[in-house]
Amino acid sequence: MQSYTVDVCIRFMSSEADLDTEIKALSLLSDHPELYEDFIKLGCATSLVSLLSHENTDIAIDAIEIINELTDEDVEAEQQQWDSLVNAMLDADLLNLLFENISRLDESLESDRAGIYHILSVVENLSSRPGIASSIFQNTSFLPWLLKRIEAKEPTITQNKQYAAEILAILLQSSPSNQSRFIGINGIDNLLVLLSPYRKRDPTKGTEEEEYVENLFDCLICVVDTSTGKHQFLKYEGPELCLIMLREGKMSKSRALRVLDHALSGGSDGAASCCEQLVEAAGLKATFAILTKPKQKLDRETTEHILGILASLLRSLPADSAPRIRLLAKFVERDYQALSRLVGIRRECVSRLRPVDEEIASERASLDATQQEDRGDEWLSRRLDAGLYSLQTTDVILSWLVAEDEGAAGRIKALLAERDESLANVKATLKEQLSGMESNSETADADAVAADMLGTLIGFL
Repeated sequence: MQSYTVDVCIRFMSSEADLDTEIKALSLLSDHPELYEDFIKLGCATSLVSLLSHENTDIAIDAIEIINELTDEDVEAEQQQWDSLVNAMLDADLLNLLFENISRLDESLESDRAGIYHILSVVENLSSRPGIASSIFQNTSFLPWLLKRIEAKEPTITQNKQYAAEILAILLQSSPSNQSRFIGINGIDNLLVLLSPYRKRDPTKGTEEEEYVENLFDCLICVVDTSTGKHQFLKYEGPELCLIMLREGKMSKSRALRVLDHALSGGSDGAASCCEQLVEAAGLKATFAILTKPKQKLDRETTEHILGILASLLRSLPADSAPRIRLLAKFVERDYQALSRLVGIRRECVSRLRPVDEEIASERASLDATQQEDRGDEWLSRRLDAGLYSLQTTDVILSWLVAEDEGAAGRIKALLAERDESLANVKATLKEQLSGMESNSETADADAVAADMLGTLIGFL
């Protein structure tokens, strides 16, 4: 393999045909990542990257494809080997050369379409390292190009358009700074415009279009989690579009519910404004219709998002305000139908959690304190899978209602008593949730407001 070393070093090729052959031969290096360090020391990594500026775009595309193969996650390279190779390529100005090639490739040509795809794939590979993901939008024109690419009109959604949307979602998930830059160029407005056609119609199943729409929703969810993103979501009438999807959409219905859950969460000014707008836009009817629809068993994801929305509304709507009064009235409608459904969800969660908690208690008994701490994350994951989040959120909602409405408090006590339960069980759930926040030093500051809220609700119980 070392005779292969590439010190063939590219610049000495007698013809472009030879050069093309030697570049493609480098594909074998991905099977031998132990040679990455030698490849770097010989200057071949730098030489390979330099070929991205070759005047013949076919040569540049060959080099991009090899870089994609060498940095692919399927290569069995040690982290240090991968980092060394990527660092050498970045030092050779890989990012700027990649994005310069985007501007000179013509996607009407099959070879150039493949070149764009390989560029996107390299970006995906590099994005596995957060520091690189943050820098991709920082000093390049890649973000405007991505936005333009996902907006491009096409008779049917192509692979590259879908992949561009996927890469945008990955980069937004990887970095808060990327989210800020995207919001700063009115990206949320663009996303809402692109999603608007799907408020009443579904993309064709199993197509690039279906994945494209999923990726657009993923992008939107990333940015509405931020305070600035929530304000932009409001400005461009995002709640209204999502409510249309809730009422009339099919595939988009569950995605819109997820977007609203994220937009309303967090307790910031932006979240409070989104909560108020949902009420003003007649969103309570659509939300409670999902919760209380007769003979409909909600799937886990829908349940979590509905509960999240209700908990956010109770947390953020100002006391004695018209929107809050309207919200509380919805829980009273039809002889407290929503309360009956909430207590029913609670029972389901408790029944799923009980055997898991018994298993964990049995495992805990045979372990010392250090071993128990090591297993803590695994146990929590198992409890979350069994419905812990839904139980905690349901009990927060019930606690708010006990605190604010005597009639609701009486009905909740009666419903709990049917299974020999009481508000003490609800209180125990809140105490456990509060204890988890207090013991997690990493999120202590972020959870301070939520912890204060839980402490107050516990006092009412």
